[in-house]
Amino acid sequence: RNIGNEYERIAGKYLEDHGYQIIEYNFYSRHGEIDIIAKHEGYLVFVEVKYRENDSKGDPLEAVSIQKQRTISKCALYYMKKKGIQDVAVRFDVVGIQGNEVTLVQNAFDFII
Repeated sequence: RNIGNEYERIAGKYLEDHGYQIIEYNFYSRHGEIDIIAKHEGYLVFVEVKYRENDSKGDPLEAVSIQKQRTISKCALYYMKKKGIQDVAVRFDVVGIQGNEVTLVQNAFDFII
């Protein structure tokens, strides 16, 4: 978990450097966890962070399975209901970190249940 937190902070710094405003790290619900919640260009953005030391286990961006997308979507919906957020554009981004290289994919997937 400590390693995950370290790379989520690296991703958060990267996002801030690219105009994101971090709202929250590690939002937990009974549905799962969202690594980073932020605002960017009028969107409420739910960000999944994936880290790989090298490419021996594949590209980190390919590690966000349909099931993981479903979990993040449910958790995002719960977050919005809990916070009373309505009528806001939502986006799901993924930050992949491989070694020292950070890659951001905006609008990486759509909301699914």
